[in-house]
Amino acid sequence: MDTKNRKLVLIRGGGDLASGVGGILHRNGWQLVICELPEPMVVRRKVAFAETVWEGLYQVEEIQSVLVETDQEVERALLADKIAVVVDPEMKIADRFDFKAIVDARMLKTFQTPATTGGVPVIGLGPGFIAGENCLVVVETKRGTSLGKIIWDGASQPNTGTPGIVEGRGLERVLYTPCDGVVRPCVEIGDLVSQGQVLAVVGESAVVAPFDGLVRGMLRPGIRVRAHTKLGDVDPRREPGLESKISDKALIIGRSVLKVIESLS
Repeated sequence: MDTKNRKLVLIRGGGDLASGVGGILHRNGWQLVICELPEPMVVRRKVAFAETVWEGLYQVEEIQSVLVETDQEVERALLADKIAVVVDPEMKIADRFDFKAIVDARMLKTFQTPATTGGVPVIGLGPGFIAGENCLVVVETKRGTSLGKIIWDGASQPNTGTPGIVEGRGLERVLYTPCDGVVRPCVEIGDLVSQGQVLAVVGESAVVAPFDGLVRGMLRPGIRVRAHTKLGDVDPRREPGLESKISDKALIIGRSVLKVIESLS
């Protein structure tokens, strides 16, 4: 299949940061294929193209995505100006299309074993990547003055396990499952909630709101999880519609990725 002259990029992972990167690239004329797991688990589902695996069709802001299986379906999706999402954890599609770059946006936060990419340059997001060892370049994902920094030699800042501060709220913004079990949300993403309100039940254990806020993310109903899995996200800003907007963090990272890819073209 002749794709040598196309602006084609592969993104590994379809979570909220990956999708923000995808949004920036798509708006700047790049065609995108996203590789995902058979049953992806994302919290900020309103801004994650990973949801395409569950829904078949999905939309983040104005950008549409479609689940595809064959190379012909990939082509049709790209011709329709949609993002093609394929269940392909091993990234085998990289052997069949001529991608200009691969963005590894899985955010696993531990050292990533280099994948076989046929010489396609890899841009790694955040901890787990070392430029010159398992990728060409790293983009910093930690909030602060270095967010979005393009690192051509070395690694990003290590994972601290602590989310950024929003209106004085940090770690308490993130909800974790208290035990193994099936997730049963009691609220919808986008709902305004009060401190102490039950947000979800996992197994027989309730998870309550740590403060008044807006539910920015929640795992899908019916997913079986292990204890200490990220379950949801409560934002103290209480701004209606915030849950459906790509975050400023993702946009900054996306602009850096765009700069790298355009420098390679």
